[in-house]
Amino acid sequence: MLEVTIGKVTLRLQTAPGLFSPRRADAGTLALLSLLSFDPEDKVLDLGCGYGLVGIFAAHHVAPERVLMIDNDPKAVAVARQNADANGVPEVTISLSDGFRGTRETGFTKIISNPPYHADFAVPRHFIEKGFNRLALGGTLWLVTKRHNWYRNKLAAIFGGCRVHQIDGYHVFEATKLRSRYARLR
Repeated sequence: MLEVTIGKVTLRLQTAPGLFSPRRADAGTLALLSLLSFDPEDKVLDLGCGYGLVGIFAAHHVAPERVLMIDNDPKAVAVARQNADANGVPEVTISLSDGFRGTRETGFTKIISNPPYHADFAVPRHFIEKGFNRLALGGTLWLVTKRHNWYRNKLAAIFGGCRVHQIDGYHVFEATKLRSRYARLR
């Protein structure tokens, strides 16, 4: 069991072998969360939720029913459900989905993800391109990685630009949807 305190929110989270960062809250995820602020009206997607840290944290800042958490691993979805219930936010929606392929939900004001960045770029490409389509105008995609150039360039091509925050060796990207079409394709 992990105990994680971020600001005034303390979460107690079960993990499981095979899930991302099962022994401690990931430093990149904590860097990302340190930058986020929420409006009570936000509609939030935790994309690749793992055991649920990001989505459950968000649900302590917005109405839990305005939070969707998705992951392509059935074990992650089951553990995230247990953690949401145990941390007092059973109203969040948690679904099995391979990226955006298993959900039709749109109109998010925040999509938050710590995408896999140690493999090829197929997954983050999908997250960025399809994430843009699922955001409301004015909504923001937040990503954290240890890689910089590819993400900055891809976000610029799709969103027209992004802010990059450097925290403890991580790059936290903040890309806001300002138009209904991609800026340019690469």
